Amino acid sequence: MDAVLLARIQFAMTIGFHYIFPPLTIGMAWVIVLMYWKHLKTGKAVYLQMSRFWIKVFALSFAIGVATGITMEFQFGTNWADYSRFVGDIFGAPLAAEGIFAFFLESSFLGILLLGENKVSKKLYFFSTLMVAVGSTLSAFWIIVANSWQQTPAGYEIVNGRAELTDFFAAVFNPSTIERYVHTMDGALISGSFFIMGLSAWFLLRYKHVQFAKESLRLAIIVAFIASVLQLSFGHFHAVQVAKTQPEKLAAFEGHWETRDHAPLLLFGIPNEETETTDYAIELPGLLSLGIAGSLDTVVKGLKDFPKEERPPLFLTFSSFHTMVGLGMMFIAFTSWGMLLIMQRRAYKNRLFLKLALYGIPLPIIANEVGWIAAEVGRQPWIVYRLMKTQDAVSTVVPAWQILASIIMFALVYSLLFVVWIYVLKRKLNHGPDEIETANGQEVKA
Repeated sequence: MDAVLLARIQFAMTIGFHYIFPPLTIGMAWVIVLMYWKHLKTGKAVYLQMSRFWIKVFALSFAIGVATGITMEFQFGTNWADYSRFVGDIFGAPLAAEGIFAFFLESSFLGILLLGENKVSKKLYFFSTLMVAVGSTLSAFWIIVANSWQQTPAGYEIVNGRAELTDFFAAVFNPSTIERYVHTMDGALISGSFFIMGLSAWFLLRYKHVQFAKESLRLAIIVAFIASVLQLSFGHFHAVQVAKTQPEKLAAFEGHWETRDHAPLLLFGIPNEETETTDYAIELPGLLSLGIAGSLDTVVKGLKDFPKEERPPLFLTFSSFHTMVGLGMMFIAFTSWGMLLIMQRRAYKNRLFLKLALYGIPLPIIANEVGWIAAEVGRQPWIVYRLMKTQDAVSTVVPAWQILASIIMFALVYSLLFVVWIYVLKRKLNHGPDEIETANGQEVKA
């Protein structure tokens, strides 16, 4: 058994499962802010009913995300001790900031949302919804800072074989932080809004809590449409950044072999590592060069310009990237249809749209997962780009059999957690939102 391979499998499994939940909760948090703001603005009880129900769903998913996130940090000290020794001076700072400035902010105000509605003013309650959303978004920022530093290290110097921090702000705002952050946060908005959209469709397909579900669906479609369209720009800016800072990753994304100007944008193809060509290629001439720098004369480096041992694993990088892009285009098409149905007042009655919304809940989650795979596998063979290879980062004192045993244990525990999440979520759906006494559609004042 190969300890390096097993350590990579374990980390991929644990972070892949954990990564289901942060995008969901971040996206849901901002939709909940919108719901409660609508309640304050209009006084309509339906928006209060919506915010109460979705806060409970948020809290359930948040709890699973916290439980699965804690275990990941321990792996740095067990399976990846040499990596931790090399980057601990830098990597520890954003992780500490995430806990101090973000996690406690989010957790504290979530307590108010769950227990304090009748004990604080409406304005303070709205402020709490906002702080939960801000806290979750800030938490993601510090995690992305740490990961972006691995992609594009900055603000450091090598001292006695260790990377030591010399410029905190240069490390935080390294060349890939902002592009990766906005791209990831927009993906979270898509995930959270699609989740609410799909579960709202579940109610409508069963003719249950119709007014609540109609308004939840409408708001979710609007947010999902805006976020899906914006992702075109955010994804483009991120690709431009990758082209500048990690050209071999971009070449793997595009199955681009030859260094040339007027480089084509690949629509379809199957990269062939043996022949170093892309079979069945369907290309748009010149558009890759044009997209990267606004000029057809821009030279784009091909995979052949990099040593084979420094090229990313091609098939996984290529396929995950194109799956993400394909799903993104699908989201734009689907939410555009949803906006058209809203304008025609037919979104709540079109059963095909509602069924697709329900069954499409996993698709943004898959898009996030394959986007993460594209980013992380595309960095290989480096764990810290151009500074440390993955094979040199694994612990030397943890035997392979112990890693395998922990993989089996994690698989069992995470499977149980997923079953619990689905079970409790289903119970909440079956119960539905709590009824609120109303008079002419307005909340009854105490």
